[in-house]
Amino acid sequence: MTNVIEVDSLSVYYENNQAIKDVSFQAEQGKLIGIVGPNGAGKSTLIKAILGLEKAHGKVTVLGDKVNQVRKQISYVPQRNQIDWDFPVLVEDVVMMGRFTHIPWYKKAGKLDQKIVVDSLNKVGMLDYRKRQIGELSGGQQQRVFIARALAQHADLFFLDEPFVGIDVTSEEIIINLLRELRDEGKTVFVVHHDLSKVEQYFDELLLINKELVEFGEVKSVYKPEILSKTYKGSITLFGSDENMMVVSE
Repeated sequence: MTNVIEVDSLSVYYENNQAIKDVSFQAEQGKLIGIVGPNGAGKSTLIKAILGLEKAHGKVTVLGDKVNQVRKQISYVPQRNQIDWDFPVLVEDVVMMGRFTHIPWYKKAGKLDQKIVVDSLNKVGMLDYRKRQIGELSGGQQQRVFIARALAQHADLFFLDEPFVGIDVTSEEIIINLLRELRDEGKTVFVVHHDLSKVEQYFDELLLINKELVEFGEVKSVYKPEILSKTYKGSITLFGSDENMMVVSE
């Protein structure tokens, strides 16, 4: 398999505090990867550092090149709390933003771009809401619209920061099914995630981080009590008949 990302000794400092330290890993094409760790572990910082949105030390190679050279091929969905939901913009306009990297500044969106927007909204079940203001939607609906924006970009690499937080069950099912489809098409998807009970169901691989990289590998290899205990620096309790169900006490 082809490595789509190579991260070498990546570190980020905020004044005198080190947010992430010497993180190194390689990720292959066509994987759905969960990024897991406690609050303040540097999960969001890691994504932003890879994307060049945070000043960082170290080396990052994305799709065989520097990130600025392949930005059109990368789609990023930030946490919902980082978005101004009061900004007066229509749902279809939000999704059209995913096409901007493909439209020259001197041209307007064409028929193909309009079709891609419609198709993307249809995939997330939000086509009937295309003329609604984004701020009028529920949390799950808003997240689906931003997933549609990511789909419209036709990227090869996707980063989603806590996409399942504060959304309804239907939206979560739609989103995870779409992410699986992207994976099956050969795309690589990174998802910052906090619900440990679903990692086996959702992901092919896990990247466990607590400022430093703890483990990175297939879920069956790293989703273990001793590794989670090291990641969360707490105790692990196994319960029920399924020994893969875990509770982490920080």
